[in-house]
Amino acid sequence: MFSATMPAEVQRIARKYLRHPAVVSIGGPGGGGKNKRIDQRVLFLSSPGMKEKALREVLQKTRNSDKIIVFVNEKKHTEGVSRSIERMGRRTVVLHGGKSQDQREENLAMFKRGEVILVATDVAGRGLDIPNVKHVINYDVPSRSIDSYCHRIGRTARAGATGIATSFITDQDEGIMAPLKNLLESMGAPVPDRLARHPAAASAGGRSIIH
Repeated sequence: MFSATMPAEVQRIARKYLRHPAVVSIGGPGGGGKNKRIDQRVLFLSSPGMKEKALREVLQKTRNSDKIIVFVNEKKHTEGVSRSIERMGRRTVVLHGGKSQDQREENLAMFKRGEVILVATDVAGRGLDIPNVKHVINYDVPSRSIDSYCHRIGRTARAGATGIATSFITDQDEGIMAPLKNLLESMGAPVPDRLARHPAAASAGGRSIIH
């Protein structure tokens, strides 16, 4: 199969019905997936309930002045994650498709000034020019496509800078395990042992041939 802009539904069907598909990607995944200036870190958690604790531990290692984007998959979860971060003593703003244009612009302006952490859906994954993002955190990894993962982490390490992308993954994220494992291996990034040994990563992945 050739992957240029392969729709998420096609990727899902391929994983379901093909045992070891060979995916030929022209130019590689979009966004930051192949950017070697991004330090990609994947934490395999025992359950989704461990995410808040893991987020606290990650944020404790950052500075208040760092520009940080925390991605979630659904807009209904943005406010809850935002409140969790506020309880940790950090200010936040939220960005998702339900916000008005004025609200989006105001929240983005605060984020660009380095005043807050941005909690966002994939609305912030592409098309926004936000300089000097130090850290991208996938509180939820994308459930549908490795392209979304690549576009999200591509918010950091832009214009020659370096950055960090931390992703939380659990057993519920089987749909992205194989392509994520393949991507990490192709970049020489660490693969968590539980991800490397997970049946969803071993049996559904196939070969990834990047040109």
